[in-house]
Amino acid sequence: MCYNCGCGMPDDDMGKGTLSQGGASLTEEDFDKMAKEWGMTKEEAKKHTLEELKKQLEG
Repeated sequence: MCYNCGCGMPDDDMGKGTLSQGGASLTEEDFDKMAKEWGMTKEEAKKHTLEELKKQLEG
């Protein structure tokens, strides 16, 4: 859940479930699933996400 609450524990959904399973927490598992579905590495998926978030926050 670290990705949306800031707890620093990217593998813990804090009991709210992962986004990929209909829950409310963005976890490492979600990045794994996104990367697999798009045919890219998890690192690539994170990089693209970071780039878009930076754009959204800056402008």
